[in-house]
Amino acid sequence: MRYALIFPGQGSQEVGMGRDLHEAFWTARDVFSRADEALGFSLSRIIFEGPDEELKRTAFTQPAILTMSIAALYSLEKEMGLSLDPMFLAGHSLGEYTALVAAGSISLEDGVRLVHLRGRLMQEAVPEGEGAMAAILGLEAEAVSEVCEKAAPSGECQPANFNSPGQVVISGKTAFVHAAMEKAKEYGAKKTVLLNVSAPFHSRQMRPVADRLREAFEKIEWRNPSVPIISNSAASPVHSVEEIQDTLFDQTFLPVLWQASVNRMADEGVEAFYEIGPGTVLTGLVKKCRKGMHVGSYGRLSDFETFSKKLREMV
Repeated sequence: MRYALIFPGQGSQEVGMGRDLHEAFWTARDVFSRADEALGFSLSRIIFEGPDEELKRTAFTQPAILTMSIAALYSLEKEMGLSLDPMFLAGHSLGEYTALVAAGSISLEDGVRLVHLRGRLMQEAVPEGEGAMAAILGLEAEAVSEVCEKAAPSGECQPANFNSPGQVVISGKTAFVHAAMEKAKEYGAKKTVLLNVSAPFHSRQMRPVADRLREAFEKIEWRNPSVPIISNSAASPVHSVEEIQDTLFDQTFLPVLWQASVNRMADEGVEAFYEIGPGTVLTGLVKKCRKGMHVGSYGRLSDFETFSKKLREMV
């Protein structure tokens, strides 16, 4: 069975994630230790002990999820003895950086430093209260795009995540996001939910962040990925360093095309999607995007034997 490994984004974090792996496996302890050393502070303490408000700070959340996801992946490979051979790798927003580490395109150390910088720049890009995000439920993508155009004709609000059929997240300046939420109700949205986030991610307000990240890209070592990565901004495979850097630049201020990414992988022959890292958000989205797919989430020690059995049955 051909499968893809997918890596979660912001919102999947929880205090204590990965502690069981840290206690059970030397490989996981090494990943957390390397991340701490690369950042110059104890990220692992924040992950394992919190408090929750500290872990939710974007500058900590992003490297925390990447680190925990890679700890799970490396433990599956080195401690469980699995020879992973995915057809594609993909990640949701910051999860795309996790996919790059998994594919050997960047090192773990450069990965955590990049997303720590990314998170800090995103926090600082827009003054508190001036940016917002909201989930629009029950409207298809084209209708949500039209809602944003009518509520914000100059682009002050835009679709940020095309997650699954009937679930689109919008992002932008606060007043225009609220206006778009009201307009979405007029269009027949079942529900609109203002998200508890610190910045309007994947909106035009993030363009300065993209420029700063481009500068940071020049300071690290890149390699072509060992497995094709499906980019968030194009929903198509990227194979070279140049392509990767361009798509990472774009995904900072353009929408995450998750539904299209899942469909592209399925159309290419992927039959199963395995989420590696904290939470089950992407597993749920895949089920909505593509009926009949084999899916699973593997971020806890208790999941590992199940995953090992599944992969060995495929051989």
